[in-house]
Amino acid sequence: MLLTIDVGNTHTVLGLFDGEDIVEHWRISTDARRTADELAVLLQGLMGMHPLLGEELGDGIDGIAICATVPSVLHELREVTRRYYGDVPAVLVEPGIKTGVPILMDNPKEVGADRIINAVAAVELYGGPAIVVDFGTATTFDAVSARGEYAGGVIAPGIEISVEALGVRGAQLRKIELARPRAVIGKNTVEAMQAGIVYGFAGQVDGVVGRMARELADDPDDVTVIATGGLAPMVLGESSVIDEHEPWLTLIGLRLVYERNISRT
Repeated sequence: MLLTIDVGNTHTVLGLFDGEDIVEHWRISTDARRTADELAVLLQGLMGMHPLLGEELGDGIDGIAICATVPSVLHELREVTRRYYGDVPAVLVEPGIKTGVPILMDNPKEVGADRIINAVAAVELYGGPAIVVDFGTATTFDAVSARGEYAGGVIAPGIEISVEALGVRGAQLRKIELARPRAVIGKNTVEAMQAGIVYGFAGQVDGVVGRMARELADDPDDVTVIATGGLAPMVLGESSVIDEHEPWLTLIGLRLVYERNISRT
């Protein structure tokens, strides 16, 4: 089985693949203070519950693929693979890794590993042109050309960041539950804030994607728009431009990159 690990700024998502099928997944908080030993214990606890894996750390794992936007966590996970999975082939997404997706950026090294991995999966699953909208700590919009190239993107504050900012900077506002309100016109402060978040971000997605699609393709209707990320369900029902929802897009991309690099590890 292949263990895939996507380390984001807020959450870390782990997926277990049996061939092309994801058979188990977990979501944990990202903590830059965790050591390699702590991460190993955490992995053992999660995977020890799966019936297809052994109780010992590494039993049943044939490969590991990792991407991380937090350098300190990537460093510790590198140590985890060395100390606890020494006999298991591991691919860590970093400069020099073969992805199959050319990066058309002024400085390709600036692009987050997860964004490139999303582009890899988008090309494989849907082809180009495409736009990936990833609802995470930031809301990112990534453009894939008709030739399967990473063409660039947009970064906007994420949903949770916006909610926290309202609660901190608004004198009479507070943190709220992220939920869809009864109506657009709120009858209380909480519903008004929820409406602003849900419908505001849906409008942002429609507006940004529309502009990107016009730059990306002669016919904007040819562009496939894919939503992913933990907060995507908040906006799916309100956005008019999203064609596909693939919650495991990054994990699928990690599987593909692993397959394209394992012969070189």
